[in-house]
Amino acid sequence: MDIEILPLGGYNEVGRNMTVVRVGREAVIFDMGIRLDRIIIHEDAVMEELAVEELQRMGAIPNDDPLRGIDAKVKAIVVCHGHLDHVGAVFRLAGAYDCPIIATPFTIELLKDEIASGKRGRGKAKGGLPNPLIAMKAGESRQLSRDLKLEFVNITHSIVQSVIGALHTPYGVVVYANDFKFDNTPILGQKPDYHRLRSLGEEGVQGLIVECLGAGQETKTPSEAIARDMLRDYLFGLENERHGLLISTFSSHTARIQSICEFGVEMGRKVVLLGRSMEKYTSIAQRVGALKLPKEVELVGGGRQSEAALSRIIKEGKEDYLIVATGHQGEPNALLSRIANGETPYQVEKDDHVIFSAGVIPNPLNVANRYVLESKLRMNGARIIKGAHVSGHASREDHRELLAMLEPLNIYPSHGPIPMQADYVDLAESHGWKLNDQIHVSQNGQMHPLRR
Repeated sequence: MDIEILPLGGYNEVGRNMTVVRVGREAVIFDMGIRLDRIIIHEDAVMEELAVEELQRMGAIPNDDPLRGIDAKVKAIVVCHGHLDHVGAVFRLAGAYDCPIIATPFTIELLKDEIASGKRGRGKAKGGLPNPLIAMKAGESRQLSRDLKLEFVNITHSIVQSVIGALHTPYGVVVYANDFKFDNTPILGQKPDYHRLRSLGEEGVQGLIVECLGAGQETKTPSEAIARDMLRDYLFGLENERHGLLISTFSSHTARIQSICEFGVEMGRKVVLLGRSMEKYTSIAQRVGALKLPKEVELVGGGRQSEAALSRIIKEGKEDYLIVATGHQGEPNALLSRIANGETPYQVEKDDHVIFSAGVIPNPLNVANRYVLESKLRMNGARIIKGAHVSGHASREDHRELLAMLEPLNIYPSHGPIPMQADYVDLAESHGWKLNDQIHVSQNGQMHPLRR
C-alpha cells in the first residue's frame, strides 16, 4: 500500500485550498475552497449562477479533474475550519463524491446555512448537497475505513473551532495543518493541544501538509489577546464623544467581534453589527455556543435591514453608537464602501473615527480597493486608525515549534505559490530536512509520492 499527496488548489496561489491524500485504493480530500479575488475581478459574475467548469477556468475554485484519474475511492471530505478559501467550493464540488463531509460543529452549521439558502452544486448536488454532514469536535476521532482513521486536534486560528487534521494510516500519520497559529491566550476557545501534537510526533508522522503564508516572517505570531489590548487602548484613548465611530473587521473573526462588542458596551455606546456575512457568522457562532455577546448588542443583516438601522442611528445620534461593519478589504459593494460613497443614510463627517481591525489580504486587487476606500473616507474628514489586528497565521517561530513537535518524514508546504513555499523550504532546510528528498515543493495537479 502506497501513499500519495495530490495538490489540487492552493499551491499556485493563496486561496482555493484543496489537497487529496491517497492511501492505496482509498483517498481523503482536505478542504474545497474558493479564491475570492477571481470572483471580484469578474464583476458581473455571480458564483451561484456559473457552471463548475467556468469557475474552474476562472481559477475561482479547484480543478478536481486529476482526482478522477487515480484509482481510489474517496472516503471523506474533511474541512478543518470555516473560512471561504477552505470551505467555499464544497457546494460546487462535493456532490460528485459519494462520501460524508466531516468538520467541526461551527463549520457544519455554515454548510447547513448554505443549504438553507438554496445554493446549488453539480451532479447530485443540483438540488442541494447530497453528502452526509458529520460534526466532529477537536479531540475526537472517526474511523473512515479499516485502514483509515481521522482525528481532529485543537488548534488556534482567526476563526472559532479550527483544527489540525490527522489521518492515521497503516504506515503512520499524515497531518494537515492548514491554517494555524500557536495562541496561548486565546480570547475564545482553548489553546492548542500541544500534548497531542507531541504524541503524534512520537507515533510517527509520515507527512506534514502545512501552510506557508507566514514562513518568511521572522517572528512569532502574537496572541489575539494582543489585538484585544490594542483595541482597548485605541477605543478608550479617543476623544470621540460627539463623533461617529465605525470599526471594520472580518465577519468570521468571532473573537475579535467579542472584544469589540464588550468594549463598546463598556464605553456606553450602543453596538450594532451590520452586514449579511456579519449576521451569518455571528448568529452561527452563538448557535453552537462559541460566542456570548452582551445582551445590549444589536445584530442586523444586510440590504434593507442595514439601511433602516443606519437611518435610525443618524436620527438618534451617531455619537451614541459603535457600528461594526463589513468591507475592510475595500470590496466595492460592501457596506463600508457604500458608506464612503455616500450611498447610505449614514454619512462619514469630519472627525468621525474609522478603525480597521483587519489586515489587507495580500493581493493587488485588495490593496487597490483598500487604498480607494481609505482615500474616500479621508476626503470626507474621517480619522482613520489601522493596526488593531494580529494575524491568524503561523510565523517562522510557530513553524519551528510545529516541526519540533511532529518531526515529519515528508513536508509539503501549501497555501501559497512557489515564492512562499521557498520561505518554508529555507526554514525546514535550516533544521536538517532536504529539498526534493523530504521537502516537496508543489504545484496544483502535481502528484507526489510520500517517501517512507
